[in-house]
Amino acid sequence: MKLAIVTACPNGQVSSLVSARLLEAAAQRLGWSTCVEMHDPARPERQLSTAAIADADWVLVVSSVDLDLQRFNGKRLLRSTPAQALADVDNFLREAADKASVVQVDAAEVKTGGARIVAVTACPTGVAHTFMAAEALQQAAQQMGLQLSVETQGSVGARNPLSAAAIAEADVVLLAADIEVPTERFAGKRIYRCGTGVALKQAKATLTKALAEAREETPGAAQPAAARSEKAGVYKHLLTGVSFMLPMVVAGGLLIALSFVFGIEAFKEPGTLPAALMQIGGEAAFKLMVPLLAGYIAWSIADRPGLAPGMIGGLLASTLGAGFIGGIIAGFLAGYSARAISRWLKLPTSLEALKPILLIPLFASLFTGLVMIYVVGQPVAGVLAGLTRFLDSMGTTNAILLGIVLGAMMCVDLGGPVNKAAYAFSVGLLASQSYAPMAATMAAGMVPPIGLGIASFLARRKFAQSEREAGRAALVLGLCFISEGAIPFAAKDPLRVIPASIAGGALTGALSMYFGCKLMAPHGGLFVMLIPNAINHALLYLLAIVAGSLLTGVVYALVKKSEVVELAVQPVKG
Repeated sequence: MKLAIVTACPNGQVSSLVSARLLEAAAQRLGWSTCVEMHDPARPERQLSTAAIADADWVLVVSSVDLDLQRFNGKRLLRSTPAQALADVDNFLREAADKASVVQVDAAEVKTGGARIVAVTACPTGVAHTFMAAEALQQAAQQMGLQLSVETQGSVGARNPLSAAAIAEADVVLLAADIEVPTERFAGKRIYRCGTGVALKQAKATLTKALAEAREETPGAAQPAAARSEKAGVYKHLLTGVSFMLPMVVAGGLLIALSFVFGIEAFKEPGTLPAALMQIGGEAAFKLMVPLLAGYIAWSIADRPGLAPGMIGGLLASTLGAGFIGGIIAGFLAGYSARAISRWLKLPTSLEALKPILLIPLFASLFTGLVMIYVVGQPVAGVLAGLTRFLDSMGTTNAILLGIVLGAMMCVDLGGPVNKAAYAFSVGLLASQSYAPMAATMAAGMVPPIGLGIASFLARRKFAQSEREAGRAALVLGLCFISEGAIPFAAKDPLRVIPASIAGGALTGALSMYFGCKLMAPHGGLFVMLIPNAINHALLYLLAIVAGSLLTGVVYALVKKSEVVELAVQPVKG
């Protein structure tokens, strides 16, 4: 038997690839020949050829998004979802082969459907939440009969960018973003805003609210309360700043760690490679960290006019010794002062164009600079210096307590606000040469995905096949310090997953602080250990991660209920 397999998912990566590989392997075990297409609208050359489709006995479409099936007219076809197909692949294929029916789709059918929604998903790191929220929304839209196009603004830029035609035809624009997203191209459209976490965990409710509560926003004016989401306000502005700052922190931190390869004191020798690495990472990248943070906080609040005063205030915070905390204060001072000037300074129409390029940057920079120099700078610098001294001199008990708090915070919401707060706190201390909190934070952040991956091995029979595959993926993500790898498990079973994760994360954080582990790099997961001198007490650090991961894995393996999956296949109606 010849089988043509087509898989698709919103981001064209994870679900599509996993489904294709598992289905192809299962078909070969049954003695069937296969041809596979992992659908990607941007790469039409990768589609199944007309000859391959004609040669196939039947077609299996496993997709969480809507696809045009006209090219399969006249073929026996069955459509399913990844969750249904991967629960028991071998039995699924046998039943699907029997239930496949001849499909006949015309052009009119393709274009019909419910309301049209275009969406943009974005998170501070642009890695996990961005793509998982997109996939959840696509699946919910398919179930609700809605037409949805999603643009993901990930770490490498926009994927599947929304076309002008799609935006023009849309009834509603959904912005599922934890950072500020420019909205100029959506002028005149009804917009609904929410966070990626809400979109991921309550996708159907989010789409329903978007259709009911979306409101048109006036460019340049303050957003009405109804159009603001749970993530709007101070926290969203802070996350926007952090998202632009993170690449600078990671690059700078890893360059500093690389300078330690040649010895802890090697960078002090002028003209050497370690000195150059320290100059790039410590003197350039880390000096830009706070100005970028402050600048983009202000940009999030006041758009482009806030950028200059924000960066000026952030640079002043660095030079005054106010550091990360001072940068946050400077960002909000610059942003809100720029927005206030824009709103309250009234000029004749002929002079209005001077406001964003001259008056707002001038007066907002003057205000922010003076406040930072005469009011904020010295007190915040004193607080930061006191905090640094406390961290450097704290006893074993206090260190363990701090490790427990940071470790637990990293596991509460897996990339959400509490997780980001703990990470931002630790990153801010790096510039002050306080390295122990960073070690505890990164170690604890790796625990949930690694622990749940371990649980999927320890209690295999309690997990569906798709969950076991997700467990392997989570294990890899955990090794890379991507806490969001645990989100699929937490979204499905939060009352068991989150307590188990918190227990493991708290243990790891406590052990890391107890062992006195110090981490020079802010990211990289276990792979940082390959860099000599990047982490002290490397074996003890590894022990802390293993201990917490095992605790999470064993606890969840014991408390998890067995997964019962009903095999359900739905033939396409011809």
